[in-house]
Amino acid sequence: MYSFDSRVRYSETDETGNLTVLGIINYMQDCSTFHSEEAGVGVQVLESRRRAWMLSSWQILIDRYPSLGEEIRISTWHNESRGIYGYRNFVISGCQGESLVRAGSVWFLYDLDKGTPTRVLPEDIGPYGKPEPKLELPPMPRRIVLPEEYQEGKPIPVLRHHLDSNHHVNNAQYVEMARELIPEQLTVREIRAEYRKAAVLGDVLYPRLGKEKDGIWVIALCKAEGEVCACVWLKTEPEG
Repeated sequence: MYSFDSRVRYSETDETGNLTVLGIINYMQDCSTFHSEEAGVGVQVLESRRRAWMLSSWQILIDRYPSLGEEIRISTWHNESRGIYGYRNFVISGCQGESLVRAGSVWFLYDLDKGTPTRVLPEDIGPYGKPEPKLELPPMPRRIVLPEEYQEGKPIPVLRHHLDSNHHVNNAQYVEMARELIPEQLTVREIRAEYRKAAVLGDVLYPRLGKEKDGIWVIALCKAEGEVCACVWLKTEPEG
């Protein structure tokens, strides 16, 4: 397991004084990046091998939003690899060790020269050490399905601040785009996200917003021809 400690900054909070959804995902992304760097298989090493880890999906449960100034610990560990996939868990904890956020993620290894996924080899995961037990999370369907009835949202142009070092829209930005489409008085408690096609600078994403029962929203972010780049499932409750 790899962990680092932080304190919620003002720049990471929303109008309620709590860490934003974007901030939560960014902390977890940073933690996995730090883990890779510490293990000697960071971004530059992977680039030299013409490899990159790409995120396939998230499952995130927010038990409590940490607030401004709160001390937190972000932890991650590798729990399994199979075929082209690697599986990683995350926990954000409070200063008393209580769980604030729990998450599972699925990644795939990508060959930058061939432009295709590639099989995970022992040298790709060995530096992370022995896999640790998988975090127990609620079961979820294999695929996120957009409801048959949905509303079309205002097109979203892909801008430079959406991009990461792979020159693709960062996975956290898709979730933030989806979150902006639901009513502001709702609090997000669970997130599921699937990433299907990378969007790049100059693309325009066309949202399709579907509402299900029990505070569940499903948002597909699509290209003009209808191809889905990302699908985001949000479970919400009224604010407060």
